[in-house]
Amino acid sequence: MLDFEKNFNCPVAGVDEVGRGPLAGPVVAAAVILDKNNLPAGIRDSKKISKNKREIIAEKIRLNSHYAYGEASVEEIDNLNILQASLLAMKRAIESLKIVPSMSLIDGIYTPKVDLTCKPIVKGDSKSISIAAASILAKVYRDKIMTNLADKYPEYSFEKNAGYGTKEHLLALKSHGITPIHRKSFKPIYNILN
Repeated sequence: MLDFEKNFNCPVAGVDEVGRGPLAGPVVAAAVILDKNNLPAGIRDSKKISKNKREIIAEKIRLNSHYAYGEASVEEIDNLNILQASLLAMKRAIESLKIVPSMSLIDGIYTPKVDLTCKPIVKGDSKSISIAAASILAKVYRDKIMTNLADKYPEYSFEKNAGYGTKEHLLALKSHGITPIHRKSFKPIYNILN
């Protein structure tokens, strides 16, 4: 997974986002510059790691890297669209890094508009260790946001579904209606409103 990073003798940031598909909550991106001489074990695509293991690896990444987060709010998702909001979250993450990378490796086919070279990598979270690290940090960070929102909106079980349109979440929407953190531009929510 170091194939992309080993070609550079300069700081390279891996960037990934999470939260494109949920019906509620922000989209979150992380940008990570790993220390190539001190790589935590177990870094791979966040979707292939259990929640407990992901949290342990995330802590090791935070201790051995430079990283930053970026978010796009529900309002930004509804006003821009989910793709543009995801790119905005990535831009915010990259621009929040304390060390300016020479290049960013971006998961996917689109890149954010930033003042540095960005290389898109399809399925980057399974090909680049930096992107995989970013996917882990972004997932853990967003899950924490959704767990906190579950305290405010307990009927929707955000601590379990992270805002995704599970059967339980859809039933809660029918029973309790939408909240301010639901994405009004997403079809199931839009249909409830109209």
